[in-house]
Amino acid sequence: MNAITSQLGSQLSLVSLNGARRPAPPPLVLVAHGSRDPRALSTVRTLIERVRELRPHLSVHLGHIELNEPLLADTLASLDAEGAADGAVLVPLLLSRGYHVKRDIPEAAAAVPGLRARVAAPLGPHPLLVETLYERLVEAGWRTGTSDAARRAGGVVLAAAGSRDPESVIDTRRTAQLLAERLGVPVVPAYASAAPTVAAAVRALAARGRHRIAVASYFTAPGRFATECAAAAPWIAAAPLGAHAAMARLILHRYDQAVATPEPAPERELASA
Repeated sequence: MNAITSQLGSQLSLVSLNGARRPAPPPLVLVAHGSRDPRALSTVRTLIERVRELRPHLSVHLGHIELNEPLLADTLASLDAEGAADGAVLVPLLLSRGYHVKRDIPEAAAAVPGLRARVAAPLGPHPLLVETLYERLVEAGWRTGTSDAARRAGGVVLAAAGSRDPESVIDTRRTAQLLAERLGVPVVPAYASAAPTVAAAVRALAARGRHRIAVASYFTAPGRFATECAAAAPWIAAAPLGAHAAMARLILHRYDQAVATPEPAPERELASA
């Protein structure tokens, strides 16, 4: 029923009040990082299919920053060659602000001068991510509606990739805070490529008397970092966010935000005196 409603809404959105057909919306380019783990590419492709099911008349493309094809540069070049009149909206399949969002993706867009492109905000932090993390924990064995004693013994490590960018750290901490509010137990952020590590975060929680410690996988898809972090779990380890339905809704939410944001006016050159 939800899928039928979404499809009808998508069809109606292409028709104006006077019956004229509206211009097609700008293409959505989902920008994934890329991974040597074949499960990552499979997950991203499944996620894109979920996005297309929710918005059938939206042109959705995939581009990778590295390691997998199609690379972002090639995807953008193909859109430019097709003459995308309204440009494109690049939605990072990334969970926080950082180097890729601030530099790599905008620079890739700027390298295609004939294409107008807007870069949407990263996916996190956002309540839909928190709900996905929660459901992945429940799938792994986290009990809902636990007693006060169980909550006093419980704790979660939010395992993320890690970044040297301070804004990325702030974003991950915010997600940990939101997840803690959702679960009613402490949630400590930890990183695969920075400090504190998952093992260190587990020790910190254990020192506070928390002996039922789960690891929430704050990764968009399976890969080396997600596997290593899960292996450090003393109790249960949740699956990555993956192709959860809430992830598809969040991608479209970021796309819609970018479309609704006015583009900056071009700077005018001052006339010479």
